[in-house]
Amino acid sequence: MAASFQKITLSSSRDIPFNRLVLSQSNVRRIKAGVSIEDLATSIARRGLIQSLSVQAVTDAEGVETGMFEVPAGGRRFRALELLVKGKRLAKTAPVPCVVRERDSGILAEEVSLAENIERAPLHPLDQYRAFQDMLAKGMTEEAIAAAFFIPVTVVKQRLRLASVSPALLEVYADDGMTLEQLMAFTVSADHDRQLQVWEVIKDAWSKEPYQIRRMLTEKTARASDKRAVFVGMEAYEAAGGIVMRDLFQSDDGGWLQDVALLDRLVAEKLKTEAEAIAAEGWKWIEIAVNLPFDAARGLSQVAGTPLDLTAEEQATIKALKAEFATLEAEYEGVDELPDEIDQRLGEIETALAAFEARAMQFNPADIAIAGAFISIDANGLLSVERGLIRPEDVPPVAVDGADGPETDGAIDPASLPVQRAVITIGGQTVAPEEDEDDIVRPLPERLVTELTAHRTLALRDALAGNPHVAMTALLHKLVGDTFRHRSAPGCLEASVRHVFFPVQADELKDSPSAKSVTERHEAWKSDLPADDDALWDWLTALDDASRMALLAHCVSYGVNALYEKADRYGGAVTVDGVQQRIVQADRLARAVGLDMVEAGWTPTVGNYLGRVTKPRILEAVREARGEQASQLIDHLKKGDMAKEAERLLADSGWLPEPLRLADTNDTAAGEGDSDGHGESNALPEFLAGDEDDTAGEPSHLIAAE
Repeated sequence: MAASFQKITLSSSRDIPFNRLVLSQSNVRRIKAGVSIEDLATSIARRGLIQSLSVQAVTDAEGVETGMFEVPAGGRRFRALELLVKGKRLAKTAPVPCVVRERDSGILAEEVSLAENIERAPLHPLDQYRAFQDMLAKGMTEEAIAAAFFIPVTVVKQRLRLASVSPALLEVYADDGMTLEQLMAFTVSADHDRQLQVWEVIKDAWSKEPYQIRRMLTEKTARASDKRAVFVGMEAYEAAGGIVMRDLFQSDDGGWLQDVALLDRLVAEKLKTEAEAIAAEGWKWIEIAVNLPFDAARGLSQVAGTPLDLTAEEQATIKALKAEFATLEAEYEGVDELPDEIDQRLGEIETALAAFEARAMQFNPADIAIAGAFISIDANGLLSVERGLIRPEDVPPVAVDGADGPETDGAIDPASLPVQRAVITIGGQTVAPEEDEDDIVRPLPERLVTELTAHRTLALRDALAGNPHVAMTALLHKLVGDTFRHRSAPGCLEASVRHVFFPVQADELKDSPSAKSVTERHEAWKSDLPADDDALWDWLTALDDASRMALLAHCVSYGVNALYEKADRYGGAVTVDGVQQRIVQADRLARAVGLDMVEAGWTPTVGNYLGRVTKPRILEAVREARGEQASQLIDHLKKGDMAKEAERLLADSGWLPEPLRLADTNDTAAGEGDSDGHGESNALPEFLAGDEDDTAGEPSHLIAAE
């Protein structure tokens, strides 16, 4: 027998004059939220009343209807209508569509008011996007849509931007397969195939944050803040047909330049144009590079230029700027925080004074004829020109009678020139073979170890230069070895520091904090040193002890060599024992100066480590820094994705690869032999131990990765 149900009866609907309606005290909405009453009134004036009011009759003390009706559900609409009546836009007696509820139905007015407010389902953002898209297709502008719904135009643009996402991903979002923030992250690229590839990679991954999606979609682009983009200019790039990818949902620092090949071509063309203008000055050679390596001018001498004379007007300007700067400094000397306008003005004055100091230099025509210039782009995207560099073969010979002239040690030894780096890259990423055939942790590539120890050497130099006591100890240690251990040394009681250069170095070495610190300190001392040899002696004699020790420490630091180099198997200048002894002494020196490579600014990235080693090495690093569980979360990824995810996991972890760590003191003591090399110092470090035949017979400069 079928179950029987009592049929329901819906409340009747009728039009009631507005002046017979009053707001009920049973309305549960007390706090203002959502669209304002004024905006709702404008919407009703534009579209009419979309939803009827829910009302019930007002009765007197005896329960007799008075002809008035109260509104327990629809109070905001009532107030909006009331605003239109007060504004003479709606007649007092205008009929209002109402659903009239029975007063004695047993359902409280508060229940009706509450149900109306909490049972309404918010519109899905995807439905909003599709509605905006339909209105746009039917002729409404983005501004008109924004005005019609009282929202900023940017919100309309953001919703319409969802059209750039693959329809397949929109369906995933509609089925609650991803968050709105994740969907918005996909809008930075219009390439649907790439969007789907990224989603397939991350959908089952442990981490699929919006920033990770953006990073993967923009990894083959260049940021607008990239120094190449700043140098060329966004207008020039877009005028040449370049496409800029923008993120409407969050700050993107100007977006991403999609056509990197076009950007590089524009950079090369602009640098060439600048070079032609500088070459017209008469220089013998011009060398162009977007990035100059650290110590690019090694082996080159430099002629000094003289700044162009200042005009009387320029001198007066400088004097006025300095006076204004001094006045402002004195006025706000005791203030904890400068007002914005004062801080801005001080910055403007400093910039103007710096421009006068960096004014054009005047060179001797004879020097111009034998010298050249480096042209590159600095870290701020500005043209960087270093003039007056002379190659060894172009230095005029020193006169026999001791006449003044440039000094030189002769031509550069070809063996000391930097080795060409043969690393295959695609889209700016190093290509390394997938090594899934086994889980063996192989030795680190020799070139990578050399690059890492170049970072360490530079940091050691910077640390030693700041510790005169240790520098004096290191120098005395060297002199004692020469004196008491009968080491052969050229000259008569000569103690010299040979500037050690890096034949192999990573691209980012020149921009490291250590490199900047060493260069700034060197230039500061260089500007103070007299050019004449006799004057230099007198100047050194007059130095106070603290300055003398600081200068000594700086000079000694240039002799620091903590580089790993491949030993010559046939008894050449570089031996296994010599390299090991060097590393042991470098550890001792690092402990003495308290060197911490993390504090020195080194952090593992895809470019400087993770993309250069095998998958077992990557997993080992994550395991050491974050634990076994973290390594298991990425062990299924391909090497490229694993390296990128490992970079994120290792950020701020303080993890260092073996070549950058301090060796254990017990191991160091055991590994340090006597001066003749008869100790136990010929055992290679653990990170290099392995089958030497892996690279036998291959030129060292061709080893790009394991």
